[in-house]
Amino acid sequence: MDDNIDLKTPTEPIKTEVISTNGNDVPKENFRDNTTKSTPITNKIPENSNQTVNCYCNKERNYNIIELLCANCNRWYHESCIGYQLGKLVPFMVNYIFVCKNCSPTGLESFKKNPAMFPQMCVTAIGNLMQETIKNGNPQIYFSRDKDIIPFIESHWESMTTTARRVTQSWHSTITRSLVKETDVLFGVVNGENGSQSYKLLFDISQIKPNYEAMIKGGHLKVTETGIQPTITTGLKGRGAKRKTLGDGTSGIGSGKKGRSAGDQSNVKLPAHGYPLEHPFNKDGYKYILAEPDPHAPFRQEFDESNESAGKLIPGWLYRPLCPNQVLLALHDRAPQLHISEDRLSVTGEKGYCMVRATHSVSSGNWYWETTVEEMPENSACRIGWSQEFANIQAPLGYDKFGYSWRSRKGTVFHESRGKHYSSGFGEGDTLGIMICLPSNVVSLPPTHKDLILIKFKSHLYYEEQSQDSSRDALKCLKPLIGSKIIYYKNGECFNESAVDLYDGKYFPTVSLYKNCTLSLNFGPNFKYPPPQTDDFKYKGVWERAGEAICEQTLADISFLTINEGKLKLSDI
Repeated sequence: MDDNIDLKTPTEPIKTEVISTNGNDVPKENFRDNTTKSTPITNKIPENSNQTVNCYCNKERNYNIIELLCANCNRWYHESCIGYQLGKLVPFMVNYIFVCKNCSPTGLESFKKNPAMFPQMCVTAIGNLMQETIKNGNPQIYFSRDKDIIPFIESHWESMTTTARRVTQSWHSTITRSLVKETDVLFGVVNGENGSQSYKLLFDISQIKPNYEAMIKGGHLKVTETGIQPTITTGLKGRGAKRKTLGDGTSGIGSGKKGRSAGDQSNVKLPAHGYPLEHPFNKDGYKYILAEPDPHAPFRQEFDESNESAGKLIPGWLYRPLCPNQVLLALHDRAPQLHISEDRLSVTGEKGYCMVRATHSVSSGNWYWETTVEEMPENSACRIGWSQEFANIQAPLGYDKFGYSWRSRKGTVFHESRGKHYSSGFGEGDTLGIMICLPSNVVSLPPTHKDLILIKFKSHLYYEEQSQDSSRDALKCLKPLIGSKIIYYKNGECFNESAVDLYDGKYFPTVSLYKNCTLSLNFGPNFKYPPPQTDDFKYKGVWERAGEAICEQTLADISFLTINEGKLKLSDI
């Protein structure tokens, strides 16, 4: 007998009659209980008990629609009353685990459809066939294996199980063996005149339900202080153990594997510094933004637990850009030939000029950070300053309109490749301060990227954005921000303004290095030479941008989900 079908095992049927149960005419078998063959779950309230209150709506059962039994409270819930997006199902299924929102510790419903064994599929098929005849006013209890049971399973395969549809019809003989094996246990049989066989259920259809007691014994469910809850699995077992999952790190950009992986993407862990060691670089007109699951997105849980969405594109709105909780050097927004330290606060150059930006940008207010020249061998050099996201990372800072820099050699400042004498140079051991003043009072929310596609690279998901067109558009839209300026400091000494009326935009702390020069960066809060704060001039350390950025990104995500409420559906993927 199937462990996942919960019923009292009958012996010899006494009589068959059609009775009315909750408004549905249901053929019911009366049996003597054989308690030696089955142990019923003791904590269940009988169906005909006055104490039973089903569903959130408190209405009675309806056998004509899909209903789910909660593993914890043992109450039935109508599909129309359940907020969880269930996917394809049929009534009278037994191969699932459902916990209602009243029993869930999170207040959210949980549902998981499991692979169905053939005896389970036969029970579900006969139950639906019985109810269909009752609804049509011609109640039947026996159904042909070849004309009724197998065609029903054939038509509803994807709804009944998560197992892939069989290519050949060899499963027909497996159905026959299952029916024969469970005869006098689950099924009754009569032989037709031409040798055909018809089967019936040896129990009332109201008793078709998952055997949660067997699932507890099998480890699929666990009993906790808050009730019965599904067991969280951490890996694959058996023959499927070698199947690739998201955590295998076996696919990358260009592999074409943009669909959903077999593993749970939310389980992938990041290194201590908060960014994958292997990652795509921003280059060739493409920009990559590390993504994480958005727990507030609609149908987030349904998508994670559904097997039917495997292999499909993942909707971008189910994820959100990952906001670092501290300001560091960006691993992805840099020239690949640069060497970033493990703590992501120092960088060493190699060969020609190229640059790296910080993880966070600023667009209004006064902001300060420091850098110290740790090593500067002969013929090496560096530039420090600010740049927008479209500044060329394979060029010195100040090469184009998107960057402003101060060079170690001769103290020259650069913008659009035009140099201007600013101060004496600086070298090894010097600590430089970089201040930007952006008087704009307009603070715009960052993009959510939820409309972009997600790609997988080395076990992590990224939004892929084509930045080449954005760069051209940004050039056309550049306008001076009147009153903005950049000021540099050397070992605490303040120099004059190096640039004024900067182009309006978001600016990242940036350094570019020539040959094997090494710089360490300090974004705060403990600066070596902090400029004085006065009533007329106040500033923030760049380290404070981390918290602000998280708040801004959260507001942007909330705005997106609010504007698109009711429009985001898994059925559209």
